[in-house]
Formats: sequence, structure tokens, C-alpha cells
Amino acid sequence: MHVQVVTKVEKPLMDVKAGFNEDLFLQLNPPFPKVRLLRFDGSKKGDFVELELNFLVAKQQWVSEITFDHESDKRFEFIDEGVVLPFPFSSWKHHHKLVSKGKGCEIIDDIEYEAGNKVISFLLYPLLLLQFLYRKPVYRRIFKQN
Repeated sequence: MHVQVVTKVEKPLMDVKAGFNEDLFLQLNPPFPKVRLLRFDGSKKGDFVELELNFLVAKQQWVSEITFDHESDKRFEFIDEGVVLPFPFSSWKHHHKLVSKGKGCEIIDDIEYEAGNKVISFLLYPLLLLQFLYRKPVYRRIFKQN
């Protein structure tokens, strides 16, 4: 399945890239499930991000590895792929793209995922879409031109 959310922000590419850090990561998480960040290496190939997701009745681990990164004067991008995923996910690939647009920048969250079967994958779609739409006002607030 595929989810893509595009957010336009006011700050230029290099400012947005500099702001893609541990603090931003924590602010992007919706209220549920509660997320505890166990490890955040960064967004370069070979880095890892490790989370503990608290679903009240159970805690699950999520580990992603950054498998690709690229930077030019008009674009910065990296891909995180799930290494250890919570139920019901069987695969996760999140392509983060920052693209220079005029004086500002577009942040593109491009996600490919699979669950145990196609029905569950389909049912997860609206939840994931909402989770990534939740990021739009956070991105706009943080990357607003002063």
C-alpha cells in the first residue's frame, strides 16, 4: 500500500534539512500511541531509529534503518526501512523528501507498507493517512519564516 502526504513550508531547504533532528521527530508523533525514543542516530545511510510504542495494553518495538540518503542544492532525501516492526506490519519503507520550491520547501512523506494480508493493509490506510496528515501543521509551525 502507498501513502503520500505533501506539505509546503516557508523556510528554505537548508533550514528545513537542519531542522530534521531528534526534537522534530518527537514533535511529529501523534498523541496515540505514546512513543518513547530509544535511539536516534540521524538521517544518513547506516543510521538507526528505535522506538517503543505504548498501546496501553502492550508495548511494541519499532526499529528502522536509514538505507539511502542523497543531497543536492535543490533536494535532500533519505529512506528509512523497518527492520523490526510492530504487529501487524510486515514491511515499511518511508521515503522522506525535502524539495526546494521558490523561497520555501516541500516536505514529502512517501510511505510504502504491507501488513499480514491485503485486508489489514487496506484497513490501516486511513489510520496512516491521518497520522501523516497530523504532521502538516507541525511542519508548518516549525518551519515558518520569522
